[in-house]
Amino acid sequence: MQKPVVLVTGSSGQVGSELRSIADAYAGYDFVFTDRESLSIIDEQAILACFEKYQPHYCINCAAYTAVDKAEDPAEYEMVKALNADAVGYLAKASDLYQTKFIHLSTDYVFDGNGSEPYKEDDPTEPASVYGVTKLQGEKNALQFTDAIVIRTSWVYSSYGKNFVKTMMRLMNERNELNVVCDQYGSPTYAADLAEAIMKIISMNKWHSGIYHYSNKGETNWYEFALAIKQLTGATCALKAIPTSAYPTAAKRPEWSVLSKQKIIEQYQIIIPNWEESLKHCIDILKSI
Repeated sequence: MQKPVVLVTGSSGQVGSELRSIADAYAGYDFVFTDRESLSIIDEQAILACFEKYQPHYCINCAAYTAVDKAEDPAEYEMVKALNADAVGYLAKASDLYQTKFIHLSTDYVFDGNGSEPYKEDDPTEPASVYGVTKLQGEKNALQFTDAIVIRTSWVYSSYGKNFVKTMMRLMNERNELNVVCDQYGSPTYAADLAEAIMKIISMNKWHSGIYHYSNKGETNWYEFALAIKQLTGATCALKAIPTSAYPTAAKRPEWSVLSKQKIIEQYQIIIPNWEESLKHCIDILKSI
């Protein structure tokens, strides 16, 4: 009997890389990992050819344009929209055509960032950046078709790729003092935990389409997050808390991006680790590399 095929796009990114690293533990599935070299997701015909070739039972879209400040450059808009919105529509359409169950990753940036309670899936969206606007359009494109699951996440890091944890570890090693923003609150997400949650959804054979939120448990701000990294690595670099106003960026950052995970916990019995616990695990891996 043929194993169910899981097609993963954006497999060189953080979540895609973590899915690749756990694939052997899910021997009941055949994985097809693609990246921008092997599959251009902004090419609808290439997507259709890929679906025709592999006949995937599941498609996990980890690909996105994630350079949030660069996305504010008008010269980048067409590419940001192509990757974050149009491509999602192509993947969703192909998934519908081939009866593939589609999982698409989205972001806390679809909210305005002015909340004070953890955002629920049905809270009003009002993105304040080009990145957020295009990711919200991507969600809508994914959900045009009934079998799509959208998972919003926040503050993603892992031992792969570029992220806050790896940047902080490098800078703390290079400098004597660092300024870190202290008035933006959220929940870090260890990409390895998110990858496991995605595979739990797939392997449960209990498909409930719609929007879900996933990040690690607990909340923090970037300064406290950096302090935890410093403590776990034994760095001696001095950290100074600064307001967002002292660190202007092209894209507006959400002041509040804590996500409520109640829906995914109840629907899929997902056990979500606390962010400090997962951070320690990731740093232990990074120390061993």
